[in-house]
Amino acid sequence: MELTQNQIKLLSRWRISTFWVCLIGYIGYYICRKNLSAAVPLLSEEFNYTNAELGLIALYSEMAYALGKFINGPLGDKVGGKKIFLAGMLGAIICNFLFSFGSNLIYFIAVWCVCRYFLSMGWGGLAKMIGNWYEPEKNGTVMGFISLNFQFGGVIATLFAGMLVAAGMGWQAIFIYPPLVLIVIFLWSFFCSKDSPQDIIPNTTFGQSSEKYQSILDEDESNEDKNLTPIKKLLKLRLFKVLLVYSFLTTFLRSIFFFWTPKLLVDLGMGTSNAILKSALFPLLGCAGTIFIGWYTDKHSKDNRAKMMWKMLLGLVICLLVMVTIILYSPQNQNLMVAVLALCGFFLLGPYSMSSGCLTLDIAGAKAAGSSTGLIDGLGYIGGALAVWSAGKLSDDLGWGQVFMLLSFFATLATLCALFMSYEFNKRIKSHLK
Repeated sequence: MELTQNQIKLLSRWRISTFWVCLIGYIGYYICRKNLSAAVPLLSEEFNYTNAELGLIALYSEMAYALGKFINGPLGDKVGGKKIFLAGMLGAIICNFLFSFGSNLIYFIAVWCVCRYFLSMGWGGLAKMIGNWYEPEKNGTVMGFISLNFQFGGVIATLFAGMLVAAGMGWQAIFIYPPLVLIVIFLWSFFCSKDSPQDIIPNTTFGQSSEKYQSILDEDESNEDKNLTPIKKLLKLRLFKVLLVYSFLTTFLRSIFFFWTPKLLVDLGMGTSNAILKSALFPLLGCAGTIFIGWYTDKHSKDNRAKMMWKMLLGLVICLLVMVTIILYSPQNQNLMVAVLALCGFFLLGPYSMSSGCLTLDIAGAKAAGSSTGLIDGLGYIGGALAVWSAGKLSDDLGWGQVFMLLSFFATLATLCALFMSYEFNKRIKSHLK
């Protein structure tokens, strides 16, 4: 249908408003998620937990998060992105308050598992809304900026928790003040977002795909595929199956950094509040990496985003090997260690953000965005669950140097996956030119 200028202005205002809700709303998610890693050193001091015991909280809650991704991703396609996005916020608020009343490991594990299940609703709902509102030719730039929310959310959550600790507050405060902030964000998100342009003007094509920019799922769909569910269609794509393995590997790496960085720095001699605050440099440089790769691939390699992904991951492998050297031979050089950790954030979080970000929309399109992110993140966080516990156990038994040796191995595998995806994208480019 043809839109009037006033209708276009109205839809444009709601698109901008929904964009900011997705951006800031998911930062709110991280304020009530990343606070756990900041609290880990304090929980260790308060209850005398080992790294392996603390890793159990992360292990089981990551599994709950993965389960939630498998369930809530497709659910978002059915009920709408906004509904599931808001439901996840509400659950996270309640669970954070409940966590502050805990005093034993089993309670902490149970409450955080429920919390992570609700938190799993956020990204699928967000991807669904963004896919509804923006044309696919803008996927790289839009999702690059949107992906700042979980990078920058990690920064804000860490700094917020660090300031609470520096002010002399106990570990309970880390789970009381963040949900108070999220309540405000929840109310704003409710009133200032719409699930799609069709909620404002029925039957509008505003923000929808053009024939020129079809998703890979639409391009490859045969007549026999039309009656299949989105998940079955996706699993027929070889490129998507490699992306699932890639997600497993990069989430494995990311989960270890996100959960263990403050404790790593404390174990290597840094003060608790200082370690929490300096660990924020990892996601901070991750923000820069995310913006860079989204912008670069939109401008220079929109048809093969994986090309820059494998190049950045190669930089991560080098940084991880440097970290091994520092930990084994120069652990007192804390400033250099923090700098290399920050570079790891740049080289990892940019390529990581592509898997359930613009690559999801490039491959699945808006109609299957929830199902796609559910599969990608669900499998990814199974890797994350295994990662956080095994890293804690390995650090107890063999030290952090061996943990980073393991990380360099998984980073190499992730690089090879990205290289293979780049090859697949090149094949598609050549076939389109024929």
